[in-house]
Amino acid sequence: MTAKQILVIDDEDDIRKLIQTCLEIMGGWQVLTATSGHEGLLLAQTAQPDAILLDVMMPEIDGPTTFQELQANPATRDIPVILLTARGQSADHRLFAQLGVTGVINKPFNPHKLADQVAAALGSSV
Repeated sequence: MTAKQILVIDDEDDIRKLIQTCLEIMGGWQVLTATSGHEGLLLAQTAQPDAILLDVMMPEIDGPTTFQELQANPATRDIPVILLTARGQSADHRLFAQLGVTGVINKPFNPHKLADQVAAALGSSV
């Protein structure tokens, strides 16, 4: 069986590398990375990952806008998306849930628990 593939879209190099290491080592994921929403949209369409971990606050095109573009594209609309956000207010979480995201993980996150948080958010969708 091939490893599950997840696309991490985050503009911060250190965060992206930390997430990649955590998910590969503790979650058994094959991790693809993108440094921007635009790059993530292209990679999601070509690679068709099993899930996407998407940063909310990025320059140019933010996470919610990237998510809406993923949803508008028939090739990517069924890929589960988990938002990664420093905006941990419950009102923000409700807004994100209304968008239709699969889950929300707060920054800063515990690197030892990240793979489990991703698995819990995805439940049986992957």
